[in-house]
Amino acid sequence: MAPIHVGTLAFAYQAIDSVGPTDLLSSAKKSTFQLLKQYVQIDEELISRAPEFVFHHIGVKREPILLGTSQLSIIPTTTVDECPEIDILLVPGPYLGNFELDPKHAELIRKHVAAGKLLWTSCTGASLVASTGVLDGKRATVNNIEYEWVRKRWPKVKWTREKKWMIDGNIWTGSGAYAATDMAAHWLMENYGLDVLIEAGNSLDYEARDADGLYTVFPQRYDPQGNKVSTHIFRYYDKE
Repeated sequence: MAPIHVGTLAFAYQAIDSVGPTDLLSSAKKSTFQLLKQYVQIDEELISRAPEFVFHHIGVKREPILLGTSQLSIIPTTTVDECPEIDILLVPGPYLGNFELDPKHAELIRKHVAAGKLLWTSCTGASLVASTGVLDGKRATVNNIEYEWVRKRWPKVKWTREKKWMIDGNIWTGSGAYAATDMAAHWLMENYGLDVLIEAGNSLDYEARDADGLYTVFPQRYDPQGNKVSTHIFRYYDKE
């Protein structure tokens, strides 16, 4: 199985908008599961179905970028002009206001969508994609706090705040950083199985929500008295 190339546009975004979805993907990698075998029991058949990812951070230049949160700087691994073929393009969200999407990033988004490849947005990243025109006539969601501001600025988009994430063809939009991680979880489950997603969630102590923001994705667990308990099972090597 060829690795899936995931590219994140590099600009002053909120840190979790990128590392939330991509850390979940990284936790679902075949190579990650193989490393975890020294600590936990993981079924070999599950590992055989797991994907492999290569991550790229696509800048306009290779100069360091101070992100919008956490006083964290990143150095792009590639540029728009140099980047390899990307299978999934992630557009994270910056603080809006005076933020302007670089024309080279905008053109990359247009070409990626036109090629029928998968585009993900996180939080206000949907507003950046809307500015390129590729969301016109499509259903999308965006961060709830900026919702009215975004809706008025790009009225040709069929905005909704009723769902945590929205799928319209090859464009998937998440309403916030956590919602975009849930959206990536849905993609993992659809393509590789619930058990692969649960194993990835175990390593992050993360439970995915559905598009309505409800915890219905993972099987629920209850103790003998009928009290709800954690969906995760961490006691892999009970000696009892």
